Amino acid sequence: MAQTRKLDVSLLLLIATGLLIAIAIYMAFGFAPTADRASGGDVQRIFYFHVGIAWIAGLALFVTFVSSILYLARGEQRKYDIVAAASVEIGVVFGVMVLLSGMLWARPVWNTWWTWDPRLTTTAITEFLYVAYLMLRGAIDDPQRRARFSAVYGIIGFASVPITYFSTRWFSTIHPDLGQSPGFGLTPNMRPAMFVSLAAFTLVYVLLVTARSRVEQTADRVAQLKHEIVNA
Repeated sequence: MAQTRKLDVSLLLLIATGLLIAIAIYMAFGFAPTADRASGGDVQRIFYFHVGIAWIAGLALFVTFVSSILYLARGEQRKYDIVAAASVEIGVVFGVMVLLSGMLWARPVWNTWWTWDPRLTTTAITEFLYVAYLMLRGAIDDPQRRARFSAVYGIIGFASVPITYFSTRWFSTIHPDLGQSPGFGLTPNMRPAMFVSLAAFTLVYVLLVTARSRVEQTADRVAQLKHEIVNA
C-alpha cells in the first residue's frame, strides 16, 4: 500500500513537472516580450532558463550542505548521506548547464564565449570543487568513512556558493546582478516567465533528487540481501 502511494505521488510529480516545463517554455518564447538590443534581443530569452538552472545548482548544493550537517549531528544516519550525494550529482550537472547557457548568451552580447569575470570564474571554481567531492566519494571504499569525509567536505565546500552569489557585488564585474535590481531587473511582462521557470526547475530538482535517492536506497537493500545470503 505504501509503495503504491509512493508511485502515485511520483507520477503526479512527474506530470506536474512536465506541465510546468511546457508552460515555462511557452512563457519564455511566446509570452515574454523581446528585450532591448543592449540586453541581447531574443537571445535574452536564454536567461529565463539560465537563472532557473543557476537557482537549482545553488539549491542542490545548499541541500547537500544541510544534509551533511544533519548527517554529522544526528548519529550519521545513512538517509542524510544519500540525499547529500544525490544532490551534489544534480548540482554538478546543473552547474555545467549554467556555464553552457551563460556562454550561449555571452557570445552574441559580449562577443566572446568566455571571460574571466568574477561571477564566471567563481562559478567554474565551485563546479570543480564539487566534481572533487564526487571523486572523493569514489576513492573511499568504506561506506561510513566515505560518508563522514563527504559530509565534512560538503559543509566546508559550500563556502564557495555564497562567494559566487555575492561576487557581482564584491568585485568589479560585467555580469548582470539581478538580485540587486527590483523585480530581477525585468519588466512586469517578463517577470511571470521568470517565476514560472523558477518553479518548473524547482520541481525538476525535487523529481531528480527523489528518484536518485530511491535508486541509492534500492542499491543499499540489494547489497544487504547479498550480504545476508553470503553469510546465511
